[in-house]
Order: sequence, then structure tokens, then C-alpha cells
Amino acid sequence: MLFAGSNGVEVVVDAPGTFESTRLTHLIGLAARGWRVKRSWNPRTWAGLVVCIAALISYPTFFVRFPITRDYPWATLVLMVLGLYLVGGGIARAFRRPEVYRGKVFGSILGVLSVAIVGLFLFGIFHLTRMLPASHGAPQVGQVAPDFTLPDSQGNDVTLSKLLDSPFTAAGSAGAGAAPAKTTAVILIFYRGYW
Repeated sequence: MLFAGSNGVEVVVDAPGTFESTRLTHLIGLAARGWRVKRSWNPRTWAGLVVCIAALISYPTFFVRFPITRDYPWATLVLMVLGLYLVGGGIARAFRRPEVYRGKVFGSILGVLSVAIVGLFLFGIFHLTRMLPASHGAPQVGQVAPDFTLPDSQGNDVTLSKLLDSPFTAAGSAGAGAAPAKTTAVILIFYRGYW
């Protein structure tokens, strides 16, 4: 059945599963005959943009907490590919059937914005992280640590060379005349503090 009203044309079909295809066929035919057809909103482009923005925000706020998604951002990349797929599908739908779906111009703008968001993320993750300066002055594994003086948790100055020269009494042998041994190693624990 075909109903024409002031807002456009609506097709109602009683057979299950054929409503959308029959509606599209009738709407395209009516638009070709000059009838004014109300075009449908195209939600795929908006959904794709929202997914791309969510992927961009989710990496520094959520995925960076876990080593499996921080070291290589595969989960964020999957979300971005899904977002670009949705945007691309919405734009293709708008250009293939402009008489049925809106969004040729605005969908293209959203598509460019989505590609820019993905490009910004890829540039930041894969290019800018490689531009970090190398730490040439950092101690290497197995290298003797330089002598330094730092405050401990109580505010007392502690020097590394004095710790190595201090006597050490092994736990369990502190009683009954046990001679203290010379310290041979020091474990340093650095913590951030309260800032």
C-alpha cells in the first residue's frame, strides 16, 4: 500500500522481510516521477565519527593502563578501523542513493574529520614517539653506579659510598659476638614521593 502525505511518501508492506527493499524501490520511483520524498537520516556517518573520537580518547584514558594494549595500540586501531568503516559506509550510502539518504556534503565533512582524527593518532603514536631523545647519560646494565647523596624517607642525607663502606650484620647472626661483615651490595629503591 502506498500513502502520500504532506511530509512525503510512505510505503507499507505486509509481507515480512521485504519492507525496506520495497520502500526503497517505491521511494526511488516516486522521486524519479517528481514527488517530494522525505529523505532518511544517515546515522552511520555519525556513529563512525563517535567511534573514532571514542577510540582516540580511550587510548590515553583506558588502554594505556594495560601493557597488552599500551605497547602496541591494537585495540584502539581496531576501534578506529570500525569507525572509518562506518563513516565510509554512510558516505557511500549517501552518494549511491541521494534521493533516499541525506548526508552527501555533511557526511563528507564528517569523513574528513574522522580521517583527520585517525591520522592524528597514528602520527602521534608511530612518529612522535620515535622522536624522543635517547638517554645517552643513563647508567647501563652492569655499570657501577656513580656516587651520589640523596635524602632518605626521614630527610637524612645518604651517600652511596658510605652505605657500601658501612658494616652489615646479617639477620639471624646479630647476637652473641658475631662480627659484622662489610657491605658488598646496596639495593636502591626510588619512589616518586608526594607530588
